[in-house]
Amino acid sequence: MVSSMYEITVLNLPDDFEGEVVATLVSRTAGSRRAVLYLHGFTDYFFQDHLADHYLQRGIDFYALDLRKYGRSLRPHQTRGLIRSVTDYFPEIDEAVRLIKRDHDELTINAHSTGGLVAALWADRVRGRGLVQGLALNSPFFDLNVSAPLRVAADLLKTPLSYTRRVLPLGVSTVYGQSLHRSEQGEWEYDLELKPLSGFSVHAMWLAAIRRAQRRLHAGLAVDVPVLVLASATGLRVRDFVPEARSADVVLDPQQIARWSSSVGPHVTCVRIADGLHDLVLSAEPARKQVFAELDRWMNAYVHQGAA
Repeated sequence: MVSSMYEITVLNLPDDFEGEVVATLVSRTAGSRRAVLYLHGFTDYFFQDHLADHYLQRGIDFYALDLRKYGRSLRPHQTRGLIRSVTDYFPEIDEAVRLIKRDHDELTINAHSTGGLVAALWADRVRGRGLVQGLALNSPFFDLNVSAPLRVAADLLKTPLSYTRRVLPLGVSTVYGQSLHRSEQGEWEYDLELKPLSGFSVHAMWLAAIRRAQRRLHAGLAVDVPVLVLASATGLRVRDFVPEARSADVVLDPQQIARWSSSVGPHVTCVRIADGLHDLVLSAEPARKQVFAELDRWMNAYVHQGAA
């Protein structure tokens, strides 16, 4: 659970199709010229104190962005997580980066799942501008982990269906939530109102936006900074909790993540983490230590050296 040591900055953004929009920048700094900006995934918000601790202990200031309609940024009139395009997130990333870069020479984006997909497309858009020095992607949402018929159905979402708020009948699984939260089978404490065990509803509009973004990535991006892609060594598709869910990605297929990692840009390092959960930094301690070791190794080899 995030402590009171953080500074909270509300970013006021232009209204969207549901009205008022804000994003929330959460930060802990110690006067470094190096910084990391964390972007969360779907059904998520920033609560990983130990991730901030890791960077701060290495002299890197830490920032996290609760994107529009998530976590601290969700407003009563909004539908959780609902967007028309992943580019809807670009204004808050732009503003967060602008604020961070006022006081920092080096910036790495560390992004998880849907945040990883968004970060890759954002970085492709701003290539050549020197805004970031690296991308570290934790189980990025590069493809759908669904059966072939559902994949075809997702790709057939067209106007006007793709612009409706219709909830898709995909069913609800609490397996991932159970593997994380202390009240169930996990070791982590977080706000179940902001990150429910059963996740958020999936709307046609949101899924259509995600598939457009994934097809854009599959066609090939040209991100011009070093990229680290981390994925679990094991994927598992189950509807009910089993003990193996505590040591596998039960949300995405790590094989797909590895397959598409080279589509991000010309300089990509892909590492598979034994016994890793979907959010790799929430894995059991041995896997978590490997995640942090890989982050350190990659940043020392490519990011810090490149920014020197």
